[in-house]
Amino acid sequence: MKVTILANQDIASNYAINMLLALLVNHDVSVFLSSQVGSNDNKPTPLLSLKSIEQHLFTETLSVLLDGELSHKAKFKSFEGLSKQLCSPVSILNNINTAEGIEKLKQTDPDLIISIRYGIILKDAIIGIPRFGVINLHSGLLPTYRGVMATFWAMLNGDKTIGCTLHYIDNSQIDTGRTIAVTALTVNQKRSYLWHVLTLYEQGVEEIAKTVKKIAAQAPIDSSAQKSGGHYYTFPTSQDLQNFDSKGLVLADKIEILEFFHTHYLFTG
Repeated sequence: MKVTILANQDIASNYAINMLLALLVNHDVSVFLSSQVGSNDNKPTPLLSLKSIEQHLFTETLSVLLDGELSHKAKFKSFEGLSKQLCSPVSILNNINTAEGIEKLKQTDPDLIISIRYGIILKDAIIGIPRFGVINLHSGLLPTYRGVMATFWAMLNGDKTIGCTLHYIDNSQIDTGRTIAVTALTVNQKRSYLWHVLTLYEQGVEEIAKTVKKIAAQAPIDSSAQKSGGHYYTFPTSQDLQNFDSKGLVLADKIEILEFFHTHYLFTG
């Protein structure tokens, strides 16, 4: 089966793709990336710092090490390294809904599209291309936490349990499609928001792989319409971020991510 993954150019997407590719060895996989989620205009400084860790630290430093002096120890690959095992090189596709973007996607001839952290809202012209549809891994529990940074909002609201939701993208409405699977993770107050997102994807990727296996076997996919209610969240304001900090919570910690990289990306024996 031909599978096209739409993701974002950051460590969480890279981690998810590495795990997923290990489970999709019998499929032809292509990958397109968005360069960011949302605009940087008027974003509070803590969000820019978060981006610096989850995106720039990974793409400009850690990926260079994976492709260079740490390549002999790497069990996971950078985006450039992943390109060598895919149908075509990983590439940036921010204009996916334009005629040019649609044509680029069509060239991969996808049977299924998998979206993980992709920064562009998909329009009907894209959604209608794959014969088995589009599925999205949302790092939040739906419908309670629709929109951006769902894990952040759950932690800010004091939730003891967070989760991922695997769902269909049926139209251009955000995070409203039929639910396929839900995972759960207990919040660790000593860990950052970014650590929780990375950890959530471990179970989420397993659910994606199970669903792909069923689709490839033409087995029925159990899915259900989302319940009414919930809330759509946008990027947090400066006040929201201050409230997060006042609870003793942390968006991202560089040392923590370096430790995560060492543990999950490198052979240590």
